[in-house]
Amino acid sequence: MKIAQIETFRVGLPRRRVHRWAFNNVAAGSDYVLVRITSDVGISGIGEAPVLPDWGGDYGTHYGEYSVGTVDLIEQWLSPVLADQDPFQIDVLHARMDAVIRGYPYAKAAIDVALHDLKGRALGVPVYELLGGLVRREVPLAHSIGLMEIEPALAEIAAVVEEGVSTIKLKIGVDPDRDVELVRRTRELVGPQIKIRVDANQGYASPKLALRVLRRMEEFDIWFMEQPVMGVENLARISGATDTPIMADESAWTTQDILRIIQLHAADMVSLYYTKPGGLYPAKQVAAVAEAGGLPCDVNGSAETGIGNMANLHLAASTRNVTLPGSIPVSAPAGRRPTKMAGHYYTDDLITEPYEFRNGSFIVSDRPGLGVELDEEKLRRYRVG
Repeated sequence: MKIAQIETFRVGLPRRRVHRWAFNNVAAGSDYVLVRITSDVGISGIGEAPVLPDWGGDYGTHYGEYSVGTVDLIEQWLSPVLADQDPFQIDVLHARMDAVIRGYPYAKAAIDVALHDLKGRALGVPVYELLGGLVRREVPLAHSIGLMEIEPALAEIAAVVEEGVSTIKLKIGVDPDRDVELVRRTRELVGPQIKIRVDANQGYASPKLALRVLRRMEEFDIWFMEQPVMGVENLARISGATDTPIMADESAWTTQDILRIIQLHAADMVSLYYTKPGGLYPAKQVAAVAEAGGLPCDVNGSAETGIGNMANLHLAASTRNVTLPGSIPVSAPAGRRPTKMAGHYYTDDLITEPYEFRNGSFIVSDRPGLGVELDEEKLRRYRVG
């Protein structure tokens, strides 16, 4: 089998509400890239690059990508070195991509997911089987509350708890007083049984400020704080001064990043993506290093469409140390949502069938490949550019 064609599509989905976080200016889901790879025997796979130009790693070590650049990169640089190659040889194809251009993990991740989808379909197995096998069938959701006014945030929290969500993720990092008040009001609303995690997206200006905020929040029993500041050394200063667990996200992209986090005792947890390291294949390597360092993970993302979200679910389902609930949208076509509010980012999607979701958790598909089908009419409707 050989790779015969690589297609790219820019897409944007209609949003239920704007989902904002610290330093975020570009709306998630407004201009993402899909990649379809077709073999010479007619089997296709689909992948997604949820590109955001204003989101990246510490001090420019990893940086944002944007849709037009991602499409050009795939068409002009990556497609030529993948043409006529065996789509099953995913490690070899990563080496070929890395040889022609450094970095750009989101573009490479879209290709990697499409290759896994194609391979799974060709072999008649789910992608999780290609990633080591099924560890868990159910993946719990941590519903994410973006930066918004406190009253509508509380109304949304009440609604998702009613639907069975047991972990709430609160975006913080802009106004310390507002952040503490939101945590206080959330705990007052949900009681002691619901877990509360907070995510500052590097928003606090210094470790000392982050620590002051964290200590005020500890009164309300937060589970952990995610990426309060920029920089691994700064994370280490916070981690060494508190018993509350610290999660690394923007600081944790590659296996080398995880090694540094472990060496500096900079975090207790890692947020794992299929996109940050450049695909499902390298994401499993990142997870293995984290496991060796005793760091549990969640699987997070950038509010992908139903294509990328399912890649995240297969990663979570097949990775032993992904033991924390992740913030993954509950994807579904319009009018067929399995939830009213929980995981509800978009009012429509590109897939033909809704995700299976019950009791606050995703049920991972066991259909071949990713287990989702692309709706060609929706693809035409939501194309941009």
